[in-house]
Amino acid sequence: MSTTFQLEERDVPTVSDVGAASRVAGAVAVLVAAISVVVAVVGASDHDRGIAWAAVALVTAFALSTVVVGIHRPREPMWVWLAGGTIAGAVALRTDRAIGVVPLLAAGIGVALPDGWVRARAARIALALVAAVGLPCAVIVGLSHAPSRALVTAESLAVGTVAVVAYALRCRRAAAVERARLQWAGWGGVVAGACALVVWLMHELIGWPDALGAPIVVLASSIPLAITLASFERLALRIDRLLVRTIEAGGLVALVGVVYVVVVLGFGDSPTDASRRVLGLSLVAAAIAALLFVPARNWLEELANRRVYGEQRAPDEPLQTFGARMSRAIPLEELLLQLAESLKKSMQLSNAEVWTGTDGMFQRAAAVPYREAARVELNEEEAVVVARAHVSGNAWIQVWLPAFLAEHPDRTLRVAPLVLSGELFGFILVARQGNQQPFSSEEERVLTDLARQVAVALHNSALDTALQASLDDLRVANEELRASRSRIVATADQSRRQIERNLHDGAQQHLVALAVKLGLARQLVDGDRDTLATLLEELRGDAQTTLTELRELAHGIYPPLLMDRGLREALVAAANRSVLVTEVEADVGRYPSDVEAAIYFCCLEAMQNAGKHAGESAVIKITLSESDGILRFQVADNGAGFDAKSSAGRGHGFVNMADRLGAIGGKVEVDSAPGEGTRISGMVPLADHELAEDQPSQS
Repeated sequence: MSTTFQLEERDVPTVSDVGAASRVAGAVAVLVAAISVVVAVVGASDHDRGIAWAAVALVTAFALSTVVVGIHRPREPMWVWLAGGTIAGAVALRTDRAIGVVPLLAAGIGVALPDGWVRARAARIALALVAAVGLPCAVIVGLSHAPSRALVTAESLAVGTVAVVAYALRCRRAAAVERARLQWAGWGGVVAGACALVVWLMHELIGWPDALGAPIVVLASSIPLAITLASFERLALRIDRLLVRTIEAGGLVALVGVVYVVVVLGFGDSPTDASRRVLGLSLVAAAIAALLFVPARNWLEELANRRVYGEQRAPDEPLQTFGARMSRAIPLEELLLQLAESLKKSMQLSNAEVWTGTDGMFQRAAAVPYREAARVELNEEEAVVVARAHVSGNAWIQVWLPAFLAEHPDRTLRVAPLVLSGELFGFILVARQGNQQPFSSEEERVLTDLARQVAVALHNSALDTALQASLDDLRVANEELRASRSRIVATADQSRRQIERNLHDGAQQHLVALAVKLGLARQLVDGDRDTLATLLEELRGDAQTTLTELRELAHGIYPPLLMDRGLREALVAAANRSVLVTEVEADVGRYPSDVEAAIYFCCLEAMQNAGKHAGESAVIKITLSESDGILRFQVADNGAGFDAKSSAGRGHGFVNMADRLGAIGGKVEVDSAPGEGTRISGMVPLADHELAEDQPSQS
């Protein structure tokens, strides 16, 4: 069954369409932004309050965001939402009756993040809830002579909660790029919230700033800034690290502020005017200390390691860096050398070596300082004992690995076996001068953990090598299979052409002659009886000759004797027709037809080659045997022989034999030398071949 997919034709925007849309959206965005800023400035000048000019700064931030998003992403309606929010903020500064529209449009922007489309069912429900709550409140505020701040606050909390829930749901279902753009908006909210919390704490503790509204409104400008940055896709994908660092810093600052509030206001007296300045400065100092805690701790730890350990790093530095080096596709030899260098430096060693190997044979793979290659051999019992050992010292090494003590006399040694799943892959050998400090338990723990990681790396390397070898073998087998298929096709074509020539030049010519002579015989029926008798005798001889040629041709295609009596009888018959003296020794039964045909024709090919090249006095011996589920054959002659190393596999006959046996899972080998005759041997496993039901089991 076949299925046809028909693609629906859609209009794909061209470069000119995108450019036109960008110009139109940019022009509209610039116009809206300019008008909104002018209206906001005019409205703020009438109020003469600090919060009004802070609101102008916020409106200006939204206006700039509208322009950038409208130019950069004109086909996304987010710039329209931003333009609506900008206009609402500017009008609210001009008249207080429009203040109820601001929370409504701000919540709409939160629901429509990050691209302005509201297509998901959850987003549409959230937008409907925002409209259901916000529109009545906006109408009530607009119709009121003196707008109620409590009503605006309640509206803001209600629609803000809906927007936050919709934002969280969209973040959960968003793809990678969309989630990154949403996280930018979240980053803007986190920055605004954290800074607002700091401002509130400063106000509560030291009375600065006098009013909270203006700085909090200005800090809200981080939200349109974040939306603007999110419109650039390359920049959007870098939000993760920034968001993590921001949350860490904001959390630390908030924690310090809360602790100050609890301690000062909860357990102490209220701060006086004289102590507010000191208290504020101490709070700022604590916040700065919280922000600098992580980088300062890392720097101090590095400084302490240098002071305590000198030029070396901490003893567990090789353990910390080995995994990272493994992930950089460094060659195993270079990785082990870097490990030895790191061990020598971090533990202040005189020598650091890594030995690798399997099956009881281990050799030095890396050494610092450099040492000549060496080998260590363990028998099976010794390898089992060493594999079960932990990090061991000189006394244990003297019993099980005395060669190490001989190479490092008068030194304190530690050996860590590289073991994974009970298999020993080698050792890590470290040495110190006798006058140095002994190895600590922490250093031995590091060696134990490091040996486990190195064993895993060696095991994976062995698996990679085996896999690569298997892939190489498969590649070679595939190439051989492709070549053998080509040869089989060519051989089949050649065989058909040969049959056609044999029929045309042999049997066909005899049949034509028979037809001519039969015509003459009919003319002589009523004539010369003696001539007719002679002609009929010739016709009988010609018919017998034609029958013989057809039988020989049939034998070349597939011998009937092979089908009826099996390998032994067919090979005996072929030996009787051979140009050389041929002996057949075969104590075998019946086998599947493909197996019998492959071996028969291979033996026939070998006999023909011997007849051509072995010499007139050579003797051929064919041997067939079966053992352990494998059928083997050998065709040997005592003739001239040849150099098998330089010639084997080049002859057409040998290639034919290899292809025949390879097709049924067997293989063939040739052994010959000048003056020593030739032996062609082959084998076929019988496990994958079943005897046909209509084929006799015994000859």
